Amino acid sequence: MKKFALFVAFFTLVLGTTAAVAHHGWSSYDADTPLTIETPVKTLSYRNPHAHLTIDYQGREWHVVLAPLSRMESRGLPEKDLAPGRTVTVVGYPRKDGTAEIRAERLIVDGRTVELR
Repeated sequence: MKKFALFVAFFTLVLGTTAAVAHHGWSSYDADTPLTIETPVKTLSYRNPHAHLTIDYQGREWHVVLAPLSRMESRGLPEKDLAPGRTVTVVGYPRKDGTAEIRAERLIVDGRTVELR
């Protein structure tokens, strides 16, 4: 029984570590190329672990990775402020591989700057 418990603990640790690394793989974004984009929100997915927006930029649809809901709400950025059609300014970093995705560092909504990281 002890061997089985150790086996389960080992695989739980391995799988948990892999998931955490995959979830927070911010190294795939180019921090040397900040983008500032003022645009209407096309779609909003307001759910954990991170909220997401889609926007149009340079003739393409871009996916914007935001902060966890609890952080955005505690910093004064509720879901209604990101409703589709609302104009926001996204400040963040694009993916290094050319995928149309941005890791948002801050959003400016109605003249209010909200730090996400």
